[in-house]
Amino acid sequence: MEAITRSFCKEVGHRGIRVNAVAPGSTDTELLSSANTEELMKMYASTTPLGRLGQGWDIAGVVVFLATDEAGWVNGQTIRVNGGMVA
Repeated sequence: MEAITRSFCKEVGHRGIRVNAVAPGSTDTELLSSANTEELMKMYASTTPLGRLGQGWDIAGVVVFLATDEAGWVNGQTIRVNGGMVA
């Protein structure tokens, strides 16, 4: 996905189109909670320096930013929204 993002930004950037990707970390969703035990959910939360799972608004805020003029110089990037989690 990161390579496609960089490639597309080069292909369409001259038309003023910005291409970016958002890579969320573990996010507290119905799907994640229904597929995992409470214990696993706590373990996922503990893998981030912030000690919690992401919420939908954490991800949405970054997406909204990328759609604004303030992000006009952001292009070809993958923004990791993961609470500081490093592999």
